[in-house]
Amino acid sequence: MSAHELLLRLAGRLGDRQLWRFRDWLAADALDAVARALPLTLLRERVAITPDEYRLAVNALMSAGADAEKLNALPWVDEIGELDYTFSAESPEWVSMGDSVAVVLGAMLRGRPEVVEARSSWRRGRTAGSVARVVLVTTTGDAPRLTGELQRVLRALGTYEPAVEVLPRGVELPQYHRAALAASEPLVTEGHLVPS
Repeated sequence: MSAHELLLRLAGRLGDRQLWRFRDWLAADALDAVARALPLTLLRERVAITPDEYRLAVNALMSAGADAEKLNALPWVDEIGELDYTFSAESPEWVSMGDSVAVVLGAMLRGRPEVVEARSSWRRGRTAGSVARVVLVTTTGDAPRLTGELQRVLRALGTYEPAVEVLPRGVELPQYHRAALAASEPLVTEGHLVPS
């Protein structure tokens, strides 16, 4: 679970393209691939980590084959700075009436006892109008596997770099997730589809 938590903490700091791939590998039990590639990606992208994130990385990745020198070379920060994104529950104009992606996600998650809540938010970059849907699911189940499943569904529906954040119930949420949840709309609550 510490590898999943580490990837959660990197949301908003590492690009969706990299995150969805790492999460997909983790869902497929390819922790060794994540362990080899993540430290190098963090170095290349110049993503600094906190001491807590370093401990998570060591605990999750070292036994799976991570390069200790690369992990030790990662820059540290005491705390994560301000987000480069804003979040909104209001969907962009290009999302059709009825939002078929939300309907599919709601139908997929309805009635699953491990799904505590599912929400959706729209993330906007502070520069050049990039907009992405962020799916936020709180679960009591296998978070990495549910992440992989949701990512595959979103990719099949045309979202090639899905932003799926599956949050284990009770985990302390990073600033990115708190902001996304604060500006989100429910898809599913307590195992039931929320009417639109």
